[in-house]
Amino acid sequence: MSAPVITGSLRTRGIDPIEARAAGEAEKRVVAAKTMTFDQCAEAYIKAHRAGWRNAKHAAQWTATLATYASPVFGKLPVHAVDTGLVLKALEPIWTTKPETAGRVRGRIELVLDWAAVRGHRKGENPARWRGHLDKLLPARSKVRKVEHHPALPFGELPGFLESLRGQEGIAALALEFTILTAARTGETIGAQWDEISEREKLWIIPAERMKAERDHRVPLSRRALAIIAEMKKVRDGEFLFPGGKSGKPLTNMAMLALLDRINERRAATGQPRWTDPKNGNKDVVPHGFRSSFRDWAAERTSFPNEMVEMALAHAVGDKVEAAYRRGDLFEKRRRLMDEWARYCARVPAAANVVELGRAR
Repeated sequence: MSAPVITGSLRTRGIDPIEARAAGEAEKRVVAAKTMTFDQCAEAYIKAHRAGWRNAKHAAQWTATLATYASPVFGKLPVHAVDTGLVLKALEPIWTTKPETAGRVRGRIELVLDWAAVRGHRKGENPARWRGHLDKLLPARSKVRKVEHHPALPFGELPGFLESLRGQEGIAALALEFTILTAARTGETIGAQWDEISEREKLWIIPAERMKAERDHRVPLSRRALAIIAEMKKVRDGEFLFPGGKSGKPLTNMAMLALLDRINERRAATGQPRWTDPKNGNKDVVPHGFRSSFRDWAAERTSFPNEMVEMALAHAVGDKVEAAYRRGDLFEKRRRLMDEWARYCARVPAAANVVELGRAR
C-alpha cells in the first residue's frame, strides 16, 4: 500500500510519477555505465570490431594479451579508475623483457580506453597514450636492449649462394629462395596461402594478423618469384603455398634453417668454405639474415631511398611517407626495387668469373 502514498506525495509536490520513474531508471543506467569494468569494455570493444578483422585469430590475440597482462592489474576495476600508475604497473614488468608484446599491449589498452571515453564510461586524458605521455616515463622500445643481429651473408656472395641453392631439391629450397627474393620474414613465407597471391597483378598481400606491424603488407613479385609459385602449383596441397610434411600444415619453422645447416655441412665435407657472416664472428648464416643482405645491397649498390627499403622490409616509417605508401605511388617504385634485387640475385657469381678467366689463360 506504500506505492499510492508515494505517488500521492509526488503529485502533491507537482511531480509527474511517470517522469520521476523514467529519471530514476536513467540515473541507474548512468551509474551502471560509470561502474563498467575495464574487462567489460575490452570485451565490448573486441565484439564491436570483430567483424572488421580478417579472421578469428586476430580477436584471439587481442583477448589473450589483455587477459594476460592488463586484466590481472585492473581488469575488474571500473574503467574510469584506470590511471597512469595502473597502466605502468601492467607494462613495466614486460617493457624491457618483451618489448614487442609490451608495445602491443599498450596500444590495445589505449584503444579500449578511447572506446570507453567515447561511450561515456570515462573522462579525461588517455593514460595509455604514448606520445607526449608514456614516452616521458618509459624508454623507447628500440632502445630497451641491444639489437641482436642475425648472421647474414655478405650481399657480394649472394649470387653464388643462390646458384648453389637452386641446385637443391625440395620445398624448403624454393621457400628459402622465395624468402630471399621478397625480403620477407621466414614466418611470413611459411604462412603464405594461395589466396594471398595474385599472379595476374604480380602481388602477394600478407594480411595484418601475420605481420609484425599488424597491418597488411603488399609485396611485389619478381619474375623469378612468380616462377617459384608456378613450381609450387605442380605440388599444390591445401591452402598453404609451401606445404609441410603433414597434410594441411605449412612448412615448419625449422625447415629452412635445417636446409642451410645441410648445405654448410656438405660444403665443409668437400673442403669448401661455409656460408658465414664475417661481421658476426663467422657464424653460419640463418634465413632471417638475408633481410640484412638485402638492406646492405640496397644501401650500397642502389639509389633507392632508405624509407622505400624500410617499406620493402615492412618496417615502420614516418607518417607522411606512410600516407604516400597507402596511396600506392611508392608501391610501383618498390616493384622496381624488388625487380632489381631479383636481377642481382640471378647474376653469375663473381667466383665463377674468376674461374673462367683462369681457364682462359
